[in-house]
Amino acid sequence: MSVELILWLFSFVSVMVLIGLTAYQLICLSDLEYDYINPYDSSSRINAVVLIEYSLQGACASFLLTLHWFPFLVMTPVTYYHVKLYLARKHLVDVTEIFRQLSDEKKYRMIKLAFYFCLFIITIYRLVMTAVMLFIDEDINLAETRSI
Repeated sequence: MSVELILWLFSFVSVMVLIGLTAYQLICLSDLEYDYINPYDSSSRINAVVLIEYSLQGACASFLLTLHWFPFLVMTPVTYYHVKLYLARKHLVDVTEIFRQLSDEKKYRMIKLAFYFCLFIITIYRLVMTAVMLFIDEDINLAETRSI
């Protein structure tokens, strides 16, 4: 198996996890909005997955190491924003401010979800393209060895 194919498989799984985590955070915020959950539980659930999301987002450095510039440049602004929030200590949801920030937090996560869906489409395209090219190269090499 090619290293490039393994990278795209890892990226595919990572983007799927990022979509799931963002959807989970949106569900927690929606439950809070409709009063199905209290603010403490909602903020603790969201804060539990924020660092996982940030670490997966930081895995975009693997694209730079393998010289895949387009996905690296696509993921760089969001990674920069996450680092900026983390360094300013604004990455966690505050229990006392959650009702005041509810609409902004939902908009922020909806934008991230849309970004992750776009990234998901790019990742699927590149994964399929890499797999097809790998199998075509294998078939060409197999045909060349049979003709010798």
